[in-house]
Amino acid sequence: MSDIAAILREIVGDGGVLSSREDCAAYDNDLTTSPGGAVACVVRPRSTAEVSAVLAACYATDNVAVIPRGGGTGLAGGATPPLGRVNVVLSLERMRAIRAIDPVGNVMTVEAGCSLHDAQGAAVAEGRLLGLDHGGASSQIGGNLATNAGGNNVLRYGMARDQVLGLEVVLADGQVLTQLSPLRKNNAGYDLKQVFLGSEGTLGIITAAALRLRPAPRKRVTACVGLTSLDAVLTLFARAQSELGEAISAFEVMSREALDLCFAHSGQRAPFDTVTSWTVLLEADSASEHFDLSGAVDALVAAAMEAGDVADGTIAASEAQRQALWALREGIPNAMIETPGSLKSDTAVPIPAIAAFDAAARRAVVAVVPDCVPAPFGHVGDGNIHFNVLSPPGMPGDTFSRQWPALARAIEDTALSFGGTVSAEHGIGLVKRDALKRMRSMTELAVMRSMKQALDPRGLLNPGKIL
Repeated sequence: MSDIAAILREIVGDGGVLSSREDCAAYDNDLTTSPGGAVACVVRPRSTAEVSAVLAACYATDNVAVIPRGGGTGLAGGATPPLGRVNVVLSLERMRAIRAIDPVGNVMTVEAGCSLHDAQGAAVAEGRLLGLDHGGASSQIGGNLATNAGGNNVLRYGMARDQVLGLEVVLADGQVLTQLSPLRKNNAGYDLKQVFLGSEGTLGIITAAALRLRPAPRKRVTACVGLTSLDAVLTLFARAQSELGEAISAFEVMSREALDLCFAHSGQRAPFDTVTSWTVLLEADSASEHFDLSGAVDALVAAAMEAGDVADGTIAASEAQRQALWALREGIPNAMIETPGSLKSDTAVPIPAIAAFDAAARRAVVAVVPDCVPAPFGHVGDGNIHFNVLSPPGMPGDTFSRQWPALARAIEDTALSFGGTVSAEHGIGLVKRDALKRMRSMTELAVMRSMKQALDPRGLLNPGKIL
């Protein structure tokens, strides 16, 4: 294990390799803390050329596995080192440059170690918007693209892959595939970048990306409303689409159970007095000053209240109020992480099936653990409902966590029964490999294995993930 560390030091220098147990412990997992194998060293290259040399050296060494790591915010065990291998963690944290921004062509070229927060800020400084937004602002662009991250704005801007115009990727043997041209029309052969987006570092290492930008919003209106049922939520969503069109950038739903957990952990208060089973956070924005966005949202909420779909609500009158409303939504996953034993889920179903899925999933989990507390929340606009579950009152978190496999299976099977998916935005990683087998056909899995064999015949890159 010390031999590979010495070889890599020759490539990236002493400061680019960490090998003490204490240093490696900070890189040996993601938020799932799935148990894995020992880490021989962490290598931190500064350039694509160094990444290429690192992979070539590892490729030439027997039994070495390379585990690419972004910001460590994953929720599927994608950064867990395998057992029985000499594990090298490849961190791109020192490759965080923003290489270029073109506000005319609306494209930004960034290195994979650049944080989502920094990329968003660089776009804003040029009067532009990067259409990728989720709670993990410290996550890195490379990790976002490798897992095809989602988030709050998928309804309008799409998943991480929809932000990508080009990629730079290092293959398992060290060859560099450069396709950073920002062309929006290019039908010259296979679209190779799509192979690596969402592949979780199993087919190649993304080192840079050309990202699509959009004009930054000049107007933004945020409303938070309470509803008595998910059927009413879907009715409001359909009304919002008809009346606001593509101006809708977010439509987030929060169950009462999820909000109560957030309130308990953060000390925040409800934004309106009426207690409802469901709360929706709706946001619309426009890059044009000529669209009366405030009037349109006011009319939408008023019509929904008159129809009886909305019981109460508020519209942010300032940026501070807007941030306070979003703090409720973002506070839910934070509270889930801080709650011992809470089960996090990442299913999606067709939008019209959301209410039926919620009802069926509640029955399914209570059948596994009576008195458990479902606390779903998520993205209505793309059907991605995080059906999270809390332990029954009084049950210790570690006792409840022993039921996770059965609970996850119940939720996933319910989602599949509605034509859904076991993973909407968090990836497969290590945690959902068995679930993937229940969702994908033998033919689909065979094609995936063929791609893995063709691009990584020695099983060097993130072995044991997805397949």
